[in-house]
Amino acid sequence: MEIKKVFTETVPAGRLIGKRYTDEDKVGGSFGAKWGEFMQRGWFAALEQAGGKVEFDYVAIMRMNEGEFEYWIGMFFDKNANVPEGFESIDTEEFEAAVFWIYGNAENGEIYCQEDACLAEMNKRGWRKKQDGWEIERYNCPRFTGPDDAGNVILDYYIQIS
Repeated sequence: MEIKKVFTETVPAGRLIGKRYTDEDKVGGSFGAKWGEFMQRGWFAALEQAGGKVEFDYVAIMRMNEGEFEYWIGMFFDKNANVPEGFESIDTEEFEAAVFWIYGNAENGEIYCQEDACLAEMNKRGWRKKQDGWEIERYNCPRFTGPDDAGNVILDYYIQIS
């Protein structure tokens, strides 16, 4: 695993439409089974037909909310987007984020759970994580969906900064 790029970006205000999970929904310590369910049930396809999509691809967005960890799988839309039946939503305000391009093998899991490495990079730059702020895993096409010759991809990881 290698962090290839580090920069800041303004995340636009939007409506995340998808499904909300908590630590109780983890299987084997992760949300991988929930991602599998999302794909198998065609939920992303249903969301893609909803219209009004903001620039983000498939995402996981997470935070601590009143002492409870919440993990959302879905897609960002504009704030006026209608929520299709069977989905939930949460509106987010515009915020600044530190962005990390985490390069490595998705199959062996080395690119996941790299928050500590990202926080170390933030500390080098004097950036501070916002207390109970958002973190986003962005599965960008083609950075994540098109492996290079070594079989590696890039996971975009965002941490809200204060």
